[in-house]
Amino acid sequence: MGLARKIKPISYLKSHAADIARHLGDSAEPLVITQNGEAKLVVQDIASHEATQETMALLKILARGNRQIEEGGIVRADAAIKRLSSGRAGGCWGSLYS
Repeated sequence: MGLARKIKPISYLKSHAADIARHLGDSAEPLVITQNGEAKLVVQDIASHEATQETMALLKILARGNRQIEEGGIVRADAAIKRLSSGRAGGCWGSLYS
């Protein structure tokens, strides 16, 4: 489907809500809704929304990990295992970073 068919005015959303819901469920392609000629909303099916949210959560985890690496807030796996097995970690994962 061409981009022009994926962009509709808000009046189209109001008058064709059931058709839009059916189409989004079948195609999983988002629909851009405009108001006064400007893009205002993106309408998408729930499965696509959930997949986007999961992707964003994973990206946040990766960014946090990269930030910890840059700040030196990491411990080598062998050192962490050694600390855990010796009981020096005190039963708290957070203490691995101290």
